Amino acid sequence: MISGIYHRLVVILLVLLQVSCSHKPSRERSPVISEKEKDEMLLRVNKYLVQKDIELIEAYAARRGWDMKVTETGLYYDIFETTDGKKAEYGQEVKIFYEISLLDGSVCYSSDEDGPKEFRIGRSQEISGLEQGISLMREGEKARFIIPPHLAYGLLGDELKIPARSILVCLVELEEIK
Repeated sequence: MISGIYHRLVVILLVLLQVSCSHKPSRERSPVISEKEKDEMLLRVNKYLVQKDIELIEAYAARRGWDMKVTETGLYYDIFETTDGKKAEYGQEVKIFYEISLLDGSVCYSSDEDGPKEFRIGRSQEISGLEQGISLMREGEKARFIIPPHLAYGLLGDELKIPARSILVCLVELEEIK
C-alpha cells in the first residue's frame, strides 16, 4: 500500500512536470512554473519520500528488535557478529555471502542462489549502500543493512527483481578481504 502511494506521488510529480514543460500553441497560456518553483517542488517531494522511508525502516527494525545505527547518508546497519579481522577499506577486493530481500520478506538475490559476490570497494557496479556497509565491517563479520532507495536502485529498481523505490534488507558476511 505504501509503495502504491509512492508510485502515485512520483506519477503525479512527473505529470505536473510534463504539463509545466509542454508548450501550448493557443493564446491562453497556463501559468508558467519557474525553474526555482520546480526545484522547490521536487525538493519537497523528495523530503517527503525520504521521511516516509525513514519511518518504514525504523518501524521494520523495531518490530524485529534490531538495534540499528544510521550513517550520515541514511544507511541503517547492525554488525551483529564481530571479529578482530582486517578492516575493509576503499579499493580493496572483498568476497561476501549475502541475502538481499524486500521489506515484505521476498528474497531478491542471495549467494545461495547466485554464488558469493566479489568486488572492489568503491570501484564496482554494486549499489552504494552495500559498499558503504561493507566498508564498516571487518573480515569474518556478519551484518544486516537496511538500505533506502537512494542508496540502492532508486526510482526505477533494477528492472529485474527489485521494484521501483524499494527499501532493501541485506544480510551480509564479509568472508574475505583480498
